[in-house]
Parts: sequence; structure tokens; C-alpha cells
Amino acid sequence: MAQSGNIRNLLEFMTLVGQLKQVKRTGWVLRGIKNVESVSDHMYRMAIMTLLLDTNKDEVNKERCIKLALVHDMAECIVGDIAPTDGISKDEKHRREKEAMERLSGLVGPDIGCELYQLWEEYEFQSSKEARLVKDLDRFEMILQAHEYEQEEKRYGELQEFFDSTKGKFQHPRIKEWVAELNKVRQPSQQESVVEQCKDIETRSEELTPQLCKDSQTNSTELTPQLCKDSQALAPELDKNTQANTDS
Repeated sequence: MAQSGNIRNLLEFMTLVGQLKQVKRTGWVLRGIKNVESVSDHMYRMAIMTLLLDTNKDEVNKERCIKLALVHDMAECIVGDIAPTDGISKDEKHRREKEAMERLSGLVGPDIGCELYQLWEEYEFQSSKEARLVKDLDRFEMILQAHEYEQEEKRYGELQEFFDSTKGKFQHPRIKEWVAELNKVRQPSQQESVVEQCKDIETRSEELTPQLCKDSQTNSTELTPQLCKDSQALAPELDKNTQANTDS
């Protein structure tokens, strides 16, 4: 019976974590992105990114980085992806996520549960070099995704705010190299955006010119009879004034 209860708890844990596949990343939703990634999508690619690290050159425990990447946003399966625009303070956000992680950790047994909670707390307080590297990966994955959305939706440069929010915050040399290369890749897209805007202006100008000419001709046609009518109406009055001046 106890074994059955333990398995049921594990199933509940798996189901809760599975909700991450449904939780959309709030930042993209607020910017009107069409096919918004889930929190699960974000965490998965971060974990893949950690596989690209060199344990010796990057001087980190790669296995721990993978675990941190998989756990760092786990609480969002319960609390959702809380954004600054939600009006929730950092302390309250931390309290909710802490409570969520305590619930999740309690479902998987003391050993694994303790490890999950410690991983989350390590990332939350940035208390190790691995946690700080994974934070860099979190930011990098975000701007890479922003670049991809700009490409997919032809919204070149419209997600610049995400790049601006990370400037000066990357710490690890390897991730800084990735950021620099991404910025190089992104530059042609920004130039393409300017060209597209110029073409759009030219197209609109070409569309408007015939209409402006037509409107001008229409206005002229409509105004001419009225001007003639007004002129005829004024003629007797002008003749009267002229006669009065002559008599005086």
C-alpha cells in the first residue's frame, strides 16, 4: 500500500511538471507573438546548451548545470510565469515559488526531494558558479528566442528591449562569445528591416499618389460650378457698389 502511495505521488509530480508544457512565457505573450514557446521549451533548450559546455575550459560541473537548468523554473508549473507587469513583488514571487517547490519536493521522496529543492534554492540565490553560468544561459536563451521570433514574424528590431535588458549582465566568457556572435548575425536583419520600411513607404506613396490626384480633380470639378454660382450671385452687388461710388 505504501509503495502504491509513493508511485501515486510520483505520478502527481510528473503531471504537475507536465503542466510546464502548457505554461506560455509571459514576456512573449505580452508582445503579441503568435506561437509562444512554453516554459518547458525554454528549460529544455537551456539544458541542451549546457551540453555544449566544456567541463575543463569552462571550469564548471556540467552535470550540475544540466540539473539547474531543468529545475530553475520548475515552480512555474504551479505558480505560472510571473512577470513584472503582474504587479507582484519579488518577495511575494519568491514566497510563492518556494511554497511550490516545497510541494513538488515532498512528492518524490526525501532524497530526490531534497536535491530538487537545493538546486532551486542554489539558482534562486545564485550561490555557485554553476548557478551563475545557468543564469547567463537563461538570458542568452531568451535573446536567441527573441531573434528567432523577429525572423519568423518579420518583426526585425521590434524585440530590442529583450537585448537591452541583458546588456552588461553576462559574466561567463563562453556565453559572452555566443552573445557577440548572435549580435553579428542579427545586424543584417536590422539593416533588412530598414530596407523593408523604405520599400513600404515607397509602396504606400505609389498607392496614395493616384488617389490624391483623383481627389484633387474631384474637388476641382465640385468647386468650379460653386465658384461660378457664387461669382454670379456677387455680380449685382458689385455693380451696385460700383454705381454708388460713381455717383458720389
